Amino acid sequence: MEHQSQVEIERKYDVAEDTVPPDLVGVGAVAVVAEPETAELVATYYDTGDLTLARNRIAVRARRGGADEGWHVKLAPGDEGRVELHWPLGDGEREPQELRDAVAEALGSALGDVQLVPIARIVNTRVTTVLRDAAGFDLAELCDDHVRGENLRSGGRDEWREWEVELLSGAPDTRSGRTALLDGVEERLLEAGARPSASGSKLQHVLEL
Repeated sequence: MEHQSQVEIERKYDVAEDTVPPDLVGVGAVAVVAEPETAELVATYYDTGDLTLARNRIAVRARRGGADEGWHVKLAPGDEGRVELHWPLGDGEREPQELRDAVAEALGSALGDVQLVPIARIVNTRVTTVLRDAAGFDLAELCDDHVRGENLRSGGRDEWREWEVELLSGAPDTRSGRTALLDGVEERLLEAGARPSASGSKLQHVLEL
């Protein structure tokens, strides 16, 4: 089954419910802010019974809704960003064998007959604003996420709001340029009342890892 791969470079922030996103025009090459688009994303996360994947900072999910609906594997963060793999959703009930192979390779050990079971469900109302340069290239996107999470192991539930800033295809082609763009956006977000996220991911938040 064909899959797609991308390197995800992003920063996450905790924000209060009444925090207003700032104007980001003028940050670096940002010249245009697109009209926000809203999507409802429903993701079920899977792991082994003893959370082998979570302990290795790997996430497996089936997501419905949004432009990247499908099965996703997020590998452990690297030097800059983390690799994310995508497969078509199919029935959304059984992960593709190719996904299992990719996870086994990342772990350095075969999964064999180990079953992946649902461990968390996250419903996210996401408002996405794309930041473009004067030539119309997509530099980054600001995602305003209103999240409802459920720990399927403990039954615990939580609701929170966070912002994510993720670089897109038109971002600077040097690491220093990418860092400068993210730093500039971050400065305005912090001035607006955001705080660097206390959790590395929504899954870690739900599982309280």
